[in-house]
Amino acid sequence: MPASMAEQPVLIEINGLTKRFGSFTAVNHVSFNLARGEVLGFLGPNGAGKSTTMRMLAGFMIPTAGTARICGHDVQTDGVAARRVLGFLPEGAPTYPEMTVTAFLTFCAKVRGFTGRDLVQRVERAVGLTRLDSVLLQPVETLSKGFKRRVGLAQALLHDPPVLVLDEPTDGLDPNQKHEVRTLIGQMAAEKAIVISTHILEEVDAVCTRAIIIASGQVVADATPAELQGRHPSGKLDDVFRQLTVEPA
Repeated sequence: MPASMAEQPVLIEINGLTKRFGSFTAVNHVSFNLARGEVLGFLGPNGAGKSTTMRMLAGFMIPTAGTARICGHDVQTDGVAARRVLGFLPEGAPTYPEMTVTAFLTFCAKVRGFTGRDLVQRVERAVGLTRLDSVLLQPVETLSKGFKRRVGLAQALLHDPPVLVLDEPTDGLDPNQKHEVRTLIGQMAAEKAIVISTHILEEVDAVCTRAIIIASGQVVADATPAELQGRHPSGKLDDVFRQLTVEPA
């Protein structure tokens, strides 16, 4: 962890997080802390356990063992308090497809407890941050994959949480939209702890201060992107990724 991060409060604490499905271990004793100001790229090949870890951190899946805490709140025993300080963009960003974008975000804001002018301002801010102005009156089901992803991101930002957990935040976005989302993450980074679960290595170079690589449910690397790149003669993150995640033949 960089020296400057040591002075920042720890907002995410994961200790020994494990998830088994029958005899299959999807996540195996994953542990890490994340402080305010850090943007963590949570990397791994398909099936490595990234989304399962994110769901357990967000309180949407019960771990077999281990704990996850957000701003000091255990996501299982103090779940309501943990969710109040969390913005979560799940894989696939499920919504109510028949609702318009405005109706969906207004509904989410009401669930968060906002009313009146505060509710309107929260929705307007989230729409502005994610550039959804042109599709506000469209049903979510009629939107492109990229716009649906941005609606999911908007609902995660409504309450301006100190912790963001984003599962594939740029999935389905075109290059310009990816740049916009990465810029937004960079602008928010100083005041939040952000986890980005992704398999897009360029995402790590673009916005992350730290990267964890997971393979077969276990952490195989935890370092800055520059430190990871230094582990391979090519200096390329994709070569390091393959080296750590491809099992020998």
